[in-house]
This record gives sequence, C-alpha cells and structure tokens, in this order.
Amino acid sequence: MPQENWVLCKGLRTRIFLRYLVEEPASDTEGFTAQRNYPRLKLHRGRTMESSRKLICRQRQVLFFFLFLGLAQAGSEPRRYSVVEETEGSSSVTNLAKDLGLGHGELSRRGARVIFKGNKLHLQLDQETGDLLLNEKLDREELCGHTEPCVLRFQVLLENPLEFFQAELQVIDINDHAPVFIDRDMLLKIPESTSPGTTFPLKNAQDVDVGRNNIENYIISPNSNFRVITRKRSDGKKYPELVLDKVLDREEEPDLRLTLTAHDGGSPPRSGTAQIYIEVVDINDNAPEFEQPFFRVQIPEDSPVGFLIANVSATDIDTGVNGEISYSLFQASEEISKTFEISPMTGEIRLKKQLDFETTQSYEVNIEARDTGGLSGKCTVLIQVMDVNDNAPEVTMSALTRQIPENRPETVVAVFSVSDLDSEENGKIRCSIQDDLPFFLKSSTENFYTLVTERPLDRETRGEYNVTITVTDLGTPKLKKQHNITVLVSDVNDNAPAFTQASYTLRVRENNSPALHIGTVSATDTDAGANAQVTYSLLPPADPHVPLASLVSINADNGHLFALRSLDYEALRAFEFRVGAGRCSVPEGPFPGHLVDVSGTGTLSHSYQYEVCLMGDTGASEFKFLKPTVPNFQGHSPGPEIEQIPNFSKDFAFSIK
Repeated sequence: MPQENWVLCKGLRTRIFLRYLVEEPASDTEGFTAQRNYPRLKLHRGRTMESSRKLICRQRQVLFFFLFLGLAQAGSEPRRYSVVEETEGSSSVTNLAKDLGLGHGELSRRGARVIFKGNKLHLQLDQETGDLLLNEKLDREELCGHTEPCVLRFQVLLENPLEFFQAELQVIDINDHAPVFIDRDMLLKIPESTSPGTTFPLKNAQDVDVGRNNIENYIISPNSNFRVITRKRSDGKKYPELVLDKVLDREEEPDLRLTLTAHDGGSPPRSGTAQIYIEVVDINDNAPEFEQPFFRVQIPEDSPVGFLIANVSATDIDTGVNGEISYSLFQASEEISKTFEISPMTGEIRLKKQLDFETTQSYEVNIEARDTGGLSGKCTVLIQVMDVNDNAPEVTMSALTRQIPENRPETVVAVFSVSDLDSEENGKIRCSIQDDLPFFLKSSTENFYTLVTERPLDRETRGEYNVTITVTDLGTPKLKKQHNITVLVSDVNDNAPAFTQASYTLRVRENNSPALHIGTVSATDTDAGANAQVTYSLLPPADPHVPLASLVSINADNGHLFALRSLDYEALRAFEFRVGAGRCSVPEGPFPGHLVDVSGTGTLSHSYQYEVCLMGDTGASEFKFLKPTVPNFQGHSPGPEIEQIPNFSKDFAFSIK
C-alpha cells in the first residue's frame, strides 16, 4: 500500500508543505523491468512569513532524498531490448515512457536523454510520445564483428530530478552474407601411395554472419576417390577436411578437379564455392612433422614491427628434394596475413604490423610445413597479446551547469563518465578535483560521477571557480587526463545597502536660496548589477501636518539633499523627516527625543539622529531624522537640554547621527 508523508518546511514568506507518495515497485511484465513509482512532491502555500525562513534548511534534505532514489535505481538490472539488423531507421524499439512508468510529457519535462558510449547516436528519443526510435539502420557485422550476442549498452538520463537507467540493445543477426573462400583455387599434390582414410585439411570459407547464419557444412562434387567432412576448430569455426576413400593411381588418373561448396545455416541458406586441383605425384611417402602440434606464446601489444614472436620447426625423414621444407601461413584470414609473416626457409614468425590489445586479444595462427613433393604437416600457434598501459582515461561530459546562484545549498554542477580502453589495473580509474574548492565528487554507477557544491557559495567572497577534474589510471606508468570547468557564481540580492559614515551634520542659514544643496548622504551595496543599484528617497514624516515635500528633496541617484524653499526660523521652528535605498518597517507615532523651540534673535541648530533598519526580504537600509536640539543663544536661557554650537548666526543645522 502507498505511504503518504507530509513535511512542513518553514520559509521566508509562505508556509510550504511537501507531500510525497511512495508506492511499491510494479512487477516485471513481458521481459521488461517495470519502472518504480517515485515520490511526487505537492506544494501548498500558506500565509505566514516566518515559515518561509526555514525553507533553505529543508532544501538540502529534499535534494538528498531525490539523489538517494536516483542512485538506488541506477544500481538495478539493465533493461533489455532487441532489434533485427538492417531494420529501417525511425522504427520503434519500445515506448520508453511506458517502460519507465512515466506520464505523458514527463520525459520532456524531466529532460530525458539517451546516452551511448562514445556519444554514438544509435537511438533517438521522442520526448513527447515516449517512443525510442532507431536513428539509422544498424549493421551487426560493422558494430560487433564476430562477437555474439551483439549488445549495445546505453543509459537513459533524466536531468530533473537526476536519475539514471541502464539499458541494453541487442542487434539480432540476419543471413545477409554468403560464405566466401579467400582462395578460390586450391592445389593439392597427393602421392599415389597415399593410404585410404588419409585426411587433407582444406582452406575454409569465411562468413561474417554469426550463429546459425555462419557456415554450417561443406560438400564436394561427386567423385570416386574423395569425400569431405566438416570439422570444428577450437574457436568454433568450421573447416573442411578432404578424405581419401580410394587409392590414387597416377598412371590411370594423373589429376582431379573438384568443386568445394560451403553452406551456411540461414533460412534460406547461402553458399560459396572454391575449386580444388589435385595433382597425383610419385612416391614421396613422408610428410614434414612438427615437434608438437600446438604452441602458445605471449607478446606485449607495444612490441615493434619485426619483433620475433616464435620459431617453429618441422622435420622430414625423406632425403634429397623430398626432404626440403618450406613454411607458410595456412588458412590465414586477411587480418592474420596483415599482422604476421613467416620465413619460408627458417620458420621464424615475426610481427608485420602494430598490435592493439583493445582491438584483438589473441590470434590463432596455423602454420604449414610443405616439402617439395607436396606433402605437408600442420601446427597451430596461439599468440596471446598482453595489455600495456597505452590508453589514458577519458572524461565524457553528460550535463554541465556553468553558472549557479549564490546561497543555494548542495547543487549538481556537472554529470560525467570516465572510461579507459585498457584492461585490469591499466583500466582502473581514480577521479579527483582540487582539495581547496567548495565542491566534491559523488560516484554513481558505470563510472558515472556528479560534481556537487558542498555548501552554499557567496559571490561577494568569490565569484568564479576553476575546477580541474583529474582522472588517473592504476597502470604502470600511470596515465592521466584533466578536464577543466569554469563555474560562475551569479548574484542574489542578499546584502542590504550600508551608509558610508556613522553620522551626518547638515547646516543651513535661514533665508536661504531655494533649491540650495544642504548636504549629501551616501550608501553602498556589495551585491552586483541591478542588486547593487542604490536609490534614495524621503519617507513620509511622522507628523502629517509637516509639508515635507515642499521643504526638502533628495536626489534619488546620488543622495544630494536640497532645501526647496527659503527657510524662516520664525515661521517654522522645527520639523522632522526620514531618508531611505528601499522600504523598511519603522515604529509608528512620535520619534524618540524632543523638539526645542527657541524665540528671539540668534542661531537655531537642529541635530537629527537616524537609525539603520535591515530587512532580509527587501535588502534596504534607511535612516530617519529624530531629535532636533538648539544651541544656547546670547540673552536667552533655553534650559539644560540645549546644546551649544558657537560661531553660527541665523542658520539651520541638521545633525544626522
């Protein structure tokens, strides 16, 4: 039964409930692994501001929740699909959305992609319908050669939230190639003294198809002396052997011509033919013989051209020309003929071209020793290629985010895979980044990694990071490669403006000229771009009867304060006002402090205090003029609360602290 859970996260302005529904995994159907139903999040908004401040605290837990689910699914068995080779492009392989249990359009919303090793695009995904389509005709022989089954492994990547699914596409062989003899004409010299039952291995045909579509048997044209039987080599390939049923008589029939036919097991079957010319010779009754029928040698893949691999030797107890032996490659494929050569006189086998362990790990080379009378002996040399660490690891980037906002908790920056064509220790890989960066690597499956921030980043501290991903194999010598990523931290409005000094004192004489510049306030913001633009404004006065808009103005761009009209001490003894780079909650009612009224001639001095308010949501600071004070004037006793400012006559002084 589904389990329903609710999590209450407190954020900045709203109350957010996270509801996730966990259902049991569906059972497998029709040979495919059914998609598990993953937690679904539903968001409900409330009205309180207090709850929104704790949203950030919960975001890390929610992200861990989804990463856990993704990694759990990544370790499951791969899904298996199949397609017959040469099927037309754009043909449907399966409906991936249905297999994964995703709803209509969910593949598109989650940024689904199909990834093959080496970024080869054998399949394409229709994100709207969910159909997985062939991108082109697939040639099994081109993709896999003689390897059977022919399996192409790929991954399905869902970016949001991050999820991996392993899958395999098997390319089924069809009988689209006929057997072919490399040598269409074969010459056998058989002594007339050869006993019935003697066998003569013949050169085999080659068929690039596999399984039952490969060579099934050999037949020979009807004759009274020979029949052919089909043999199987240690590697599974079949070859023909000619069997002598009746003694040859050179005087009666000096030569024979037979047709050898190779049939494959396809439906319908295909065939290929070769001609066998048999020359009956006089008695040379001893064939060359090797010391042993099978040799095994090992050779490093980085051996130079001309390297001596082995020296085979055969003997013939006949004398004279009948005992002279020459060596040659027997039943050699085109690849073996290009890779190895043998000295006809000495039997030395040497390397003809560079080896590559990652392409071919072993070769079975058949050697023939033939005397001048046409008799021959055979042996097999198994050449095993030893791997050397000649391939550096590779990094394949699947997803990359080059710019991330500051203050965000654990964030996925990149998804990539690593690979090495070498084997065993030479193919094992270690992946790392610099130790002094706020990032770390998470390993998933199939050599996939994610690059993740380990804590919220602060753009004001550092706005750019250069991350170097280093992959090193464990071979000797160790090989490595590096992949550089530049990560930019984008600005978030998380710093309020701050005034450049603790207090301001503004003084103006009465009867001043209108639009007189009486002072400047200045604030700065450490954010960037639009988040750092500071504007200034006058806030509504606490006393609605004070005509502030007709007395003072401020330049919104530079903080210049102006007296809009001529001030008359006798007409206006005191007033108060506030200046703010944004809005801020301030106490209502009278400001703290007091106003002092001074009559008579002399100087009026008002000292205005201010306070700075910071709100996390508006990012604004403000100050407000609070307490005017009047200095002591000659012939007047204002009382103990009056401050003295000497050497000023008939001017207004605004002290902003």
